[in-house]
Amino acid sequence: RGTGFLYVRSSILPSIEPIMLDHSTAEWLEPDHYEIDPTARRFEQWERNHAALLGLGHAVQEALDHGLDAIAARVQGLAETLRGRLTDDVAQATVRDLGRERCGIVTFSLDGADLAAVHAALRDAGINVSIVPPASALIDTRTRDLPPMIRASVHYYNTEDEIDQLITELLRLR
Repeated sequence: RGTGFLYVRSSILPSIEPIMLDHSTAEWLEPDHYEIDPTARRFEQWERNHAALLGLGHAVQEALDHGLDAIAARVQGLAETLRGRLTDDVAQATVRDLGRERCGIVTFSLDGADLAAVHAALRDAGINVSIVPPASALIDTRTRDLPPMIRASVHYYNTEDEIDQLITELLRLR
């Protein structure tokens, strides 16, 4: 969070002002006058999260090494495996994801479960999930009458064994 890429067509660059200015993005010429850098530097703050920049660089290298198509296929495959396992193996689980082409975010509810307790137990087992309160997607939640849910996000480096571990823990908790 807090770092990324921005592409702006050079012909419209002068018409877009950054939301924040500092001595890196603009030159302060008079107490009441400044000039915004005419280049893309206008969007690069002096203060930056160097750890996040290093992480972004590593993520880009990983993407180049593995290939975006391979990463996407792996993520979608793992997510569909998880959705199938939740549906087939965990009786109280209801997968809530919609769409023909779904991503690696798997959202599900657990009938009658104390989600805070489930979250804590999964965390203790080394499994990272999050609780999705209704307010996080208020319109969808109200339209579909959704309960609080759990979100499990898979990535290409996850394994089928980790999916097995999640399912095993959910079954143990019922």
